[in-house]
Formats: sequence, C-alpha cells, structure tokens
Amino acid sequence: MLPVAILAGGLATRLRPTTETIPKALVDVAGEPFLHRQLGYLREQGIGDVVLCTGYLGEQIEAAVGNGAALGVRVDYSLDGHTLLGTGGALRRALPLLGDAFFVLYGDSFLPCDFGAVARSFEQRAKPALMTVLRNQDRWDKSNVIYRDGQVLLYDKQAPQAEMAYIDYGLSVFRATVLAEEPADTAFDLADVFHRLSVAGDLAGYEVTERFYEIGSPEGLQETVDYFSKRSGQ
Repeated sequence: MLPVAILAGGLATRLRPTTETIPKALVDVAGEPFLHRQLGYLREQGIGDVVLCTGYLGEQIEAAVGNGAALGVRVDYSLDGHTLLGTGGALRRALPLLGDAFFVLYGDSFLPCDFGAVARSFEQRAKPALMTVLRNQDRWDKSNVIYRDGQVLLYDKQAPQAEMAYIDYGLSVFRATVLAEEPADTAFDLADVFHRLSVAGDLAGYEVTERFYEIGSPEGLQETVDYFSKRSGQ
C-alpha cells in the first residue's frame, strides 16, 4: 500500500480557544485524540507508512505519536519550521520521505472509504494525480468539482459553478513529480495545484459514496464525536 502524507500543520483558528494550547490533530474525539483515530483507521486499511506534515504546535503531535509503533504504523515527520508553508508547501517539503507516489489527506478529516480501491484506480487511470470526490450538491459544503467518467474536469474552490455537483472528499493520490516542480520552502495552496491539474486534463477522479467527517469547525467536530460515539456504542 502507498504511504500516506497527513497535512496537520494549520493554526485551527475556528476551534479556538481549544486550539490555543493543543494542535487540532490532538483534539479529543469521543475519548481519544483525533489523530490516533486516523492512524488506527489507516492501519486497518493496510497502510504501514505515514508522514505527518506538522507546523503549529507540532512538537505536541510528535510527543503524542512518536514513531507510531504503539499505533501499529511507522511515522516520520516533516516540519514546516518557523514559517508555515501551507498545504502545498508542506507537502513539497515532505517529498524526500514519501517515494514516487503517495496518498494525501488532511489532519482534520476522517474518510470512510476503501483506500486500496482508490490506489488501484490511480494506477489504472495513469494520471499524475487523483482526487476522490463525493456527490455533494452543496449538502456539507459548497460543491467545487465537475466530475464525469473517472475524470475531474474542473476543480475550483474560488469560483463555484452551478454545474458543480461534487466536492473534494479529502483523499488524493500524487506522483511526486507533480510537487517536485514547485519551488522548495515556499508557501502555496494544494488547491491551486488541483485546479491547474484539472484544467490540463491531468486529474483523475474516484467517486466515493459515504460522507466525510471533519473536525475543522465546532459543528463538524460535534458531528464527528457523534459518529464515533455511535460506532463504539457509547
């Protein structure tokens, strides 16, 4: 299975005051740090190698997770340093730890989907990147994707269009060459890379059907707590 890069370096301003003292990835979700839940799920999916891209309060994440052995995975770290690099810049910095191809997900998202099926689709489509998409129709957030027959025809967060019925689910796959073209140690947004790839016809798509959960907002955090509470029968 491909390694996974988790983008966990943001400031999490929407969850303050909680995130004034702990990073978002370590926020308690039904009795367990959210990142522990993420890593446990990745282990269940057969994933063994994870790179945590950290920034804000990243030392707390490393102290809580270590090398990942207690959670059944191998964890390396890529730190932003004194200047936050954004989602794209953080991933660009982590490339030496990730190999030729890898999954990417966000440190505030729980994504109930088949990672193996996503990886197989990526190989079959033979594009430099793949985005998982969910038929959203503005249910959970503003739709931002035009998707058809395994292809993301357009991804644009800045200029939503009426025909956009899908949303970026939060799990993607990249060839390292895509990010290697970007300047090192420079802040940029992964959304801009996705947009450029979609316009060029280089962004494959894979449709999932089960909704995502996220802890980036108080409302999303409560939904995620409810989800895990029900799963554990609490």
